[in-house]
Amino acid sequence: MCRFLVYKGREMLMADLLTSSEQSLIRQSFQARERAEPLNGDGFGVGWYVPEIDSTPCVFTSTTPAWSNRNLHRLAEKIRSTSFFAHVRAASPGLPVADANCHPFQFEEFLWMHNGAIGEFSKIKRRLRETLSDEYYDLIQGTTDSEHAFAVFLGELAPRLRDYSVSDLRDAVVATIRRLDAWTAEAGVVTPSRCNFALTDGRNVVATRYATSPEVPCETLYYSSGDKFENVAGRFRMRAAQRRVGAVIVASEPLTEERSDWTSIPENHLVMVTPELHVKVEPIDPL
Repeated sequence: MCRFLVYKGREMLMADLLTSSEQSLIRQSFQARERAEPLNGDGFGVGWYVPEIDSTPCVFTSTTPAWSNRNLHRLAEKIRSTSFFAHVRAASPGLPVADANCHPFQFEEFLWMHNGAIGEFSKIKRRLRETLSDEYYDLIQGTTDSEHAFAVFLGELAPRLRDYSVSDLRDAVVATIRRLDAWTAEAGVVTPSRCNFALTDGRNVVATRYATSPEVPCETLYYSSGDKFENVAGRFRMRAAQRRVGAVIVASEPLTEERSDWTSIPENHLVMVTPELHVKVEPIDPL
């Protein structure tokens, strides 16, 4: 399993999310608190948007542990954006640690990442790939279930790819989960799947907290919203919004010690963030 975060809001420094806060994503790469194995050292990736240049995100990935990558730390101290998307990886058993397997995965303006695993993925891999168009089949460069799920999502969104809303993105993500559930059920898979997916186009965000079996706990997922995420007297806080929200973070674990700033997303629910930073949490209806 892995850890990830999504940021949307006022322009801020990458380091404030990745390295500086008390329980930053870099700290979670070697000291995660809410999973049995605290290490997430099988590579990392970060994406960010510079809309004044174009709508396509910049993506930096590496197979080195995030905590020891000097270039990541150097870049984080100098890059500012209104939209960040970052992931530290704990590779599933049997999957290689390779750059092509590092999240986030990118297609045009979209970024996608995953915390979890599709149960016995090898049993549905051929079936899944047979459903893909040539464009999305050729998009897959690695071996992860996560990247394959992204290709399924793109196929679901394809009819609305040039004119979509955040609701269309939500529907395509939910349809992807339902397809995966149906394929694993048909294949007789008994190992539960955990599908904490995150998607952004730099303007909208959709993230899910989902597991196929009620007997298996979902991976953790939280969000925090307010006026600004900032350092206050040496500790980071989400400053409360007085009129309108100026910052939203969705993360596998809280980035700060102030738990009151964070809301746990219920199991088998998703969270949507609009370009206006409106946050909505909805249930994911079962298949």
